[in-house]
Amino acid sequence: MKYRKIMALALTACMVFPVSAFAESETTDITLWTYPVGSWGDSAVVDGLIANFNEVYPNINVTVEYLDYTNGDDQVNTAIEGGQAPDIVFEGPERLVANWGAKGLMVDLADLWTDEAKEAIYDSVEAACQNNEGVFYEYPLCMTAHTMAINREIFEAADALQYLDEETRTWTTENFVKAVEAVYASGQENVAAIYCNGQGGDQGTRALINNLYGGTFTNAEHTEYTVNSEENIKALELLTSMDGINIDASITGGDEIQLFCNGTLAMAFCWNIAQEVNNAESISFDVLPMAFPSENGEPQLCGGIWGFGIFDNGDEAKIEAAKTFIDFMANDETQAVESVKASSYWPVKDLGNIYEGDELKTEYALFTDYMGDYYQVVGGWAEARTAWWNMLQQIGSGTDIATAVEEFATTANAAAAAAQ
Repeated sequence: MKYRKIMALALTACMVFPVSAFAESETTDITLWTYPVGSWGDSAVVDGLIANFNEVYPNINVTVEYLDYTNGDDQVNTAIEGGQAPDIVFEGPERLVANWGAKGLMVDLADLWTDEAKEAIYDSVEAACQNNEGVFYEYPLCMTAHTMAINREIFEAADALQYLDEETRTWTTENFVKAVEAVYASGQENVAAIYCNGQGGDQGTRALINNLYGGTFTNAEHTEYTVNSEENIKALELLTSMDGINIDASITGGDEIQLFCNGTLAMAFCWNIAQEVNNAESISFDVLPMAFPSENGEPQLCGGIWGFGIFDNGDEAKIEAAKTFIDFMANDETQAVESVKASSYWPVKDLGNIYEGDELKTEYALFTDYMGDYYQVVGGWAEARTAWWNMLQQIGSGTDIATAVEEFATTANAAAAAAQ
C-alpha cells in the first residue's frame, strides 16, 4: 500500500502491546458504546468478542450499548452532559478526535501508541488518530476506502468499458467523460446524479469533485477548507455541463444507492462494499466498483477509519480496564483478526489476507491502496458538511459556481476558526 510504513519485523503487526498489568484480584465494570460498524452493531457478534476477552480477563465486566447514526450522537452528548459518559466508544476520528477529543473529554492514549504500534499501523491512519498537537484520542482497528460503482452491463452495451481499466479499477477524467457520453448516447439518460438533499453519503460527491482535476477539500495541515480552488471550480463546471449527470436536490446518498441498484442510474458515487452486500438481493446486474476518475489516473479516495476512544470519567481503574480491552481487541494476535472481521472492513496494519477465499472482499481490498488524506478531523466539520450540500443545491439551482464555492469557504472556514 502506498501509505504503509516499512515494517522492521513482520511480527510487529501481530504483537500485543501491553499497557498495564491489570490486577486480577480487582473486578472492574466498564461500558462500551458502539456505532453500527459492520457487525459491531450486532449483539450476538459483540457478545462473542467480549466472551473471548473475558476468557483472558474475567475480572473486567463489559456492558454494551448499541448506537445508530440517527440518534447515537445525541445519546452520547446527553450522557456527557449528565456526567454518565461511556468508558469506551467505538467510532471514527471525526467524533473521537475532532469532536469529543477536541473538547478535552477523551483520554490521551499515548501509552497504547508504543513504538511497535506506530511501526505497524499505516501512516495515514496514525495521522488521523491524533490532533494537531500529536495527542492520540483514538486507537484504530479497521478501515475502508469509499468507491463509486458502475452498472457493467449498461457500460458494456454502450461500448463504454473501453474507457476504464478493469484490472486496476481506475480511469482518467478524459475517459470518464467519454464513458458518460457513450452511455448517454446509448439511450441511458440518467447516467448519474449529484445528490444533495442532505449530508448523507457526501463522501462520494466530495471525492468525485476533488479527484477530477486534483483539487482538495482541506489544506495538508487540516486547518483550512480549500474547496474554492480553481481545480474544484473546474470540476464543478465540467459536471454541470455534462449530459446525463444532474444535480438532484431531491435525493440523498441513500436514495442514489437505491436508484443505482434498481437500474435507474448507470453509476453510483455513494458506494463501498457494504452497499453491495446490503443490497445484494435487489441487484440484478454485475456491479463494477471503481475508483473515482482523476486527471492522471491516480485517485485519492475518501476513507473510513474506526477504532476506540476512552472518555475521561475520572476513574483510573476504569481507564486502565478500558485500555486493556482495547489492547486485546486490536493487538492480540488471534483476536485482532476476529475483531476486524466483525467490522466487515480491513485491518489498519498488515494481518495478512484475512478474507482469503472471499472473492468480494478480495475485490474491494484493492481500493485501500488508493486511500488519500483523511481530512475529516478539521475543525468545524459538522458545519462544513452542511455547507457542502447547501453549496451543491445552490449550483444546481443556477448560482454561479465561483460564487457558491466562495460562500462555502467563508462559512466552513469561519466554523474552523471558531473551533480552534
